[in-house]
Amino acid sequence: MTVHDAAVQTAVELKFGQVGVASAILRTLDAGLLRAELQRRIAAAPALFARAPLVLDLSRLPQLPEADQAGALLDAARGAGMLPVGLSYGTAENEQLAAWLDLPLFARFRQGAEKADTSKPDAADAGVAPAPGMHSGKAVRSGQQVYARGRDLVLAAAVGNGAEVIADGSIHVYGRLSGRAIAGAQGDASARIYCRDFQAELISIAGHYRVLEDVPADLRGQSVQAWLDGERLVIEKL
Repeated sequence: MTVHDAAVQTAVELKFGQVGVASAILRTLDAGLLRAELQRRIAAAPALFARAPLVLDLSRLPQLPEADQAGALLDAARGAGMLPVGLSYGTAENEQLAAWLDLPLFARFRQGAEKADTSKPDAADAGVAPAPGMHSGKAVRSGQQVYARGRDLVLAAAVGNGAEVIADGSIHVYGRLSGRAIAGAQGDASARIYCRDFQAELISIAGHYRVLEDVPADLRGQSVQAWLDGERLVIEKL
């Protein structure tokens, strides 16, 4: 191996990993409606969605859009303030459309292997018996991110404003939760979020999310649990 070859090999480290890419599941080809809805979401959570990478999921449409229609949808997303990076839902036709648009084609976001148990757990059990996983006793401060890959995340300290905690499983916070908590990051709809002092800017389970502005005031500052009931993210006091 020459010195040049060694330099080329060490110049770039390329990895596939977990990244914060939003997915927009389209049920209409109306570009105006898409732009308006994305603008509404960005206004509610600008720190999460403004200039965020976006994948357009075409799986719920009755048929794939024509190239010019797809281009209009991409323009609508950009006009709203997000950055389209690809299409999802892999069919041969979709591959052709993605190639024409010069965009990558993403596989569907992986779903959990088991169906979610949407019944409310016993509060005492939920509060005292966290599942095995990644444990940390340190506060997560603004700008920091903690990710428990392939397991639950258990935090004994606070999550500050502007911080982000992510787990492929459930998240347990035994302090104040003021940042963002993303459970079921790889699609596990059975994941849950528990915290002692709920002030979260945003919580998400398997891609379904709620921002603080959408949460009833009587839940703020309380011990809560969150889980998915179908496609609805439920938050209740412990």
